[in-house]
Amino acid sequence: MVELTREEGEKVTVITVFRAIEGKEKDLEKELSALVPLTRQEHSCINYDLHRSIEDPGVYIFHENWTSKKALDEHLEMPYLKELLKKSKGLRETH
Repeated sequence: MVELTREEGEKVTVITVFRAIEGKEKDLEKELSALVPLTRQEHSCINYDLHRSIEDPGVYIFHENWTSKKALDEHLEMPYLKELLKKSKGLRETH
């Protein structure tokens, strides 16, 4: 994950990359897609967009903007996000 931050209280942009285990692309896409509507409902979410690489269909990229670092930290503690990270372990490469 690459995080670009500014002074406290300013917008935070996050780029998160997931790489599916070969043969698990559709399963990972389903799990990641489920995050989008839930996250977009968070009051501090400016945008939360999921993209799939056209060069490597096993790569998924989230482009996120949050109102502040604090808002991002709150998002990272959401139960549905923690559950996804657990459920997707067998679907994605980990480093």
